Amino acid sequence: MSANGSTMRQLLWQDPVCSGWKQDLEGAVYHLANCFLLLGFMGGSGVYGCFYLFGFLGTGYVCCVMWGWFDACGLDIILWSFLLATACLFQLAYLVYRLRKNTLPEEFDLLYKTLCLPLQVPLQVYKEIVHCCEEQVFTLATEQTYAVEGETPINRLSLLLSGRVRVSQDGQFLHYIFPYQFMDSPEWESLQPSEEGVFQVTLTAETACSYISWPRKSLHLLLTKERYISRLFSALLGYDISEKLYALNDKLFAKFGLRFDIRLPSLYHVLGPAAPDTGPESEKDDEEVRESAMPTSAQQTPPRSPLPAASGPPAPPTRARMSRPDSGVLASRTPLHSYSQVMSRGQAPLAPTHTPEL
Repeated sequence: MSANGSTMRQLLWQDPVCSGWKQDLEGAVYHLANCFLLLGFMGGSGVYGCFYLFGFLGTGYVCCVMWGWFDACGLDIILWSFLLATACLFQLAYLVYRLRKNTLPEEFDLLYKTLCLPLQVPLQVYKEIVHCCEEQVFTLATEQTYAVEGETPINRLSLLLSGRVRVSQDGQFLHYIFPYQFMDSPEWESLQPSEEGVFQVTLTAETACSYISWPRKSLHLLLTKERYISRLFSALLGYDISEKLYALNDKLFAKFGLRFDIRLPSLYHVLGPAAPDTGPESEKDDEEVRESAMPTSAQQTPPRSPLPAASGPPAPPTRARMSRPDSGVLASRTPLHSYSQVMSRGQAPLAPTHTPEL
């Protein structure tokens, strides 16, 4: 203890231990090493900040090795500088490995930035979703069919990445599917995990298309295991189905000259097939629905004057009945009805919020 105390007192209160200072300065390599070390310690955070930090530190320690070999001629300086430079190089190699491991293919990276990043989906969760589809991108040539009505089984869920797909039924055009929209979301939601079914519509590529596809069983297992991913798909599929419903609604508006509200429970009765009359009550309901769909500017038949009768009250005035549109105009009835079943699965039908715009 006394020896240590005397050494400390000598360092603090007495002259330096060095008996003489060197008159010449160190070489340029020594000063260059310190410059690199200074720049390295000014690095930031994050992956690229670590690249900056360890890149400059490794270069600085390599310069220290050269200084210890050529100028200082000290074995300890060479060994320590070499060990530190090697550690920096290993750290740089690990950072490169992490970047390559976290890198996604171009299509999936663009899909994440377009669809999932606005929803603040973590990248690790997105990687699980991508791993479920095995990172495979499929293609469709022009006029190649993705699904055929009544033949193709519903065994997958696909998302369009590029191109445009035409949806039709019985040769009648229904709507388009655009990039970053699901190609078979109504069919996916119409079946339970244990059920099987076939497509009710035909999907044809109008241009060269690319898409990704999740197998039905694998995706159901992932949704059962990960609750967050299940809620994410539920939100994305619900939004996609609503977009398809409104596309069909706009198509009906273009053909009828009237705009219907797809939330109205009576819309299917307007568009549905003519059912046999079961009595005066059903006929009265049909007439009320038709009158709600008629424009206000339409001229109604004036009431007829009652015929003189010997007894009994006069007959009530007859009302004009609107003829049902042609079957060609109502070609989109069946998919619209199936979409409505998908949207109303497990919940009560929505009440009308407003009358149709006339």
